[in-house]
Amino acid sequence: MPGATAAHLLLIALGGALGAVGRYLVVAWVGSRLGIQFPWGTMTVNVLGSLLLGILFVLVVERLDSHAEMKSLIMVGFLGAFTTFSTFALESWHLLAGRQVMEALVYMGASVFVCVLAAGAGIYLGRQLLLP
Repeated sequence: MPGATAAHLLLIALGGALGAVGRYLVVAWVGSRLGIQFPWGTMTVNVLGSLLLGILFVLVVERLDSHAEMKSLIMVGFLGAFTTFSTFALESWHLLAGRQVMEALVYMGASVFVCVLAAGAGIYLGRQLLLP
């Protein structure tokens, strides 16, 4: 990657480690309360991550015009590891393979739709709460 320094890459790695641990803790917590018959934990981190991405986009990119390192730490590292699209894809496949077609379609549709709404809500909230 042009212009990426070792320090920049370490910040991405640090953010990724924190995001991965955060994802694990949220998925475990939600799963312990709602069960694992439906992937509520993954859906929760995807929606929460989309909301946070919207808010942090406004804060880090629009309001603070932060350095590239800060953007990479938070948005690429932390939120990239926190959200779980690859896990979402695998869980969708498992639902389909288990002939839980309706559950799979609801999960896929709701995840995509609600995450897009959450990202938009995050941008809206970020702009309302972080006015100069």
